[in-house]
Amino acid sequence: MNNREFIAKRIAKELKDGDVVNLGIGMPTMVANYIPENVNVILQAEDGILGVGPKAEPGEELSDCIDAGGNYITTVKGASFFDSSLSFCIIRGGHVDITVLGSLEVDQEGNVASWMIPGKKVPGMGGAMDLVVGAKKVIIAMEHVGKNGSPKILKKCKLPLTAVNVAKTIVTDMAVFDVVQDEGLVLKEIAPGLSVEDVQNSTEAHFTVSPELKVIQV
Repeated sequence: MNNREFIAKRIAKELKDGDVVNLGIGMPTMVANYIPENVNVILQAEDGILGVGPKAEPGEELSDCIDAGGNYITTVKGASFFDSSLSFCIIRGGHVDITVLGSLEVDQEGNVASWMIPGKKVPGMGGAMDLVVGAKKVIIAMEHVGKNGSPKILKKCKLPLTAVNVAKTIVTDMAVFDVVQDEGLVLKEIAPGLSVEDVQNSTEAHFTVSPELKVIQV
């Protein structure tokens, strides 16, 4: 199991029966493949699908069934299709319970920087600016450190922000944090084989450790 699969599997455990869930571009879309069979959620794709299923297997691809990242997907019984304007009415109207988004940086105040690296060509913020304020809960899915080995969970984001004080849970390949108002980051789960010191050495932000700290189970 690679890091991205590990993160997606852990996030799938955050979903509860009846949740309407939006999965952002990239790693978050993998979560659809790992939702437990006994949990019934409604997945929304911001390009206009309600009732998204797992990734389409080779030979199952349909040109009309793609997610916001352009990946071929399946749909579940009862799925509906509509235009992007209606999709964003659902998001802006507060009808999405959880959104799972990737991020370049997140900090101890729950600020999220997910869309721009100065000096590099990027596609833009996309629907993230609506999702982070329209969804009832924002879960950040990302690897704990960047490709250059530097921490991605910071005291203060350095990149342009997507939104302020919106992240509620951060899931990485090393740990799971909750962002608690007036307390900051609380470490509640840790990857197998790691210590709190290992996590702190890879985290710039300050965090406290939950008295109920446990090992991540996927």
